[in-house]
Amino acid sequence: MRSKLQSVGLVFTGVLAGVLISLNFSANADRALAPLPVEELRAFADVFNAIKQGYVEPVEDKKLITHAISGMLSGLDPHSAYLDAEAFKDLQVGTQGEFGGLGIEVGMEDGFVKVISPIEDTPAFRAGVQAGDLIVKLDDTPVKGMSLNDAVKRMRGKPDTRITLTIMRPGQSAPIVLTLTREVIKVRSVRSSVVEPGYGYVRVAQFQENTASSLVEHLGKLAKEGELKGLVLDLRNDPGGLLHGAVGVAGAFLPRDTLVVSTDGRAEDAKREYRVIPEDYLRGRRDDFLRALPEGLSNVPMVVLVNAGSASASEIVAGALQDHKRAVVMGTRTFGKGSVQTILPLNNSTAIKLTTARYYTPNGRSIQAKGIEPDIVVEESPNGGSSRRVREADLQGHLGNDREAEVSADADRGSETEEPPLPRFEMGGKDDYQLGQAINLLKGLQVVQTKK
Repeated sequence: MRSKLQSVGLVFTGVLAGVLISLNFSANADRALAPLPVEELRAFADVFNAIKQGYVEPVEDKKLITHAISGMLSGLDPHSAYLDAEAFKDLQVGTQGEFGGLGIEVGMEDGFVKVISPIEDTPAFRAGVQAGDLIVKLDDTPVKGMSLNDAVKRMRGKPDTRITLTIMRPGQSAPIVLTLTREVIKVRSVRSSVVEPGYGYVRVAQFQENTASSLVEHLGKLAKEGELKGLVLDLRNDPGGLLHGAVGVAGAFLPRDTLVVSTDGRAEDAKREYRVIPEDYLRGRRDDFLRALPEGLSNVPMVVLVNAGSASASEIVAGALQDHKRAVVMGTRTFGKGSVQTILPLNNSTAIKLTTARYYTPNGRSIQAKGIEPDIVVEESPNGGSSRRVREADLQGHLGNDREAEVSADADRGSETEEPPLPRFEMGGKDDYQLGQAINLLKGLQVVQTKK
């Protein structure tokens, strides 16, 4: 039987952790304090005292309290977490699109680090690290027994320093040994190209602070290449990012004041709607970049490409364009992260990342632990195969879906037989089968439109 992922974190080598859709720096000072459970706190004090007096080695108070806070949050769901000073700083840097490391999204399976996906144009990607690889050794240290955070910290380091990964790959009996040089990872969140005359391609790799404005610039360049007959928006393997970035990207293709996403949680400030209006996508910027969109873009036929690596903010955009019938969604079912994490800074340079709400598409669908179902299912290859990826519903302790039936990765497999991973292809390249099918669909739509 295929083993389940026991603890999974989509981590850009530990710097940009999770698949965030919200980075709202909220203050706790104005919130009323909840009553403290006296009996439970007595039990906590007893455990604290027992450790201080009887543990085999002395333990600092700060370490015990930090571990207690961390456990309190991580026990809620896979995306709530305590951020120490270093992790909090790294997260803020990561949302700007630049961070240090090897450039891989990783999780934990059976005590080993499992590669969820290498990030394009990074040391890991260039070295040939593949989704599904199990990292069993870091330099000379076995990974078995390490926590995910400890393994990630070992992979991080100063740029230009080296680390050796020992990897076990499905379908290969011998381990693979790769030596990588760490570097500052700069994620280019948007890139574009003309696939063929009249048909444009835009890839969004991650939702950062300036992703939406960068998208508008790329759309303007495509429009200058000639009249657009069709456009492909590629959100595959995009783990998400900032909520206002998702609203801005969706707003590039939807009319003003259109509902993009709504959120609902226990607190009053968690219940709200996000629309294509400046206050929901600019976040302090003065220039309304959506006013620079090329004319006629609203009438260009669109296909949105998604897969199991499309999460969070990617699902917001795909769901909004699907519900408003602005685009055809093509590919495979998405990850299914439909929860909002709010960053709550504490008063000592640390913070907590707390799940505060679920989000819903304009038609009221919850994507949590379910994902976006494509309008047209297209696998990664003409033979029908797609890379097997863990999804939200597979994560231990995941938040439940309050409106839809949950769907795990097992539903897409149909067999317990493990197969070797598919050959790698460049997204947007000549061997990209799903992109080819998207262009074929757009050409078909163009023929129908012409006949009408």
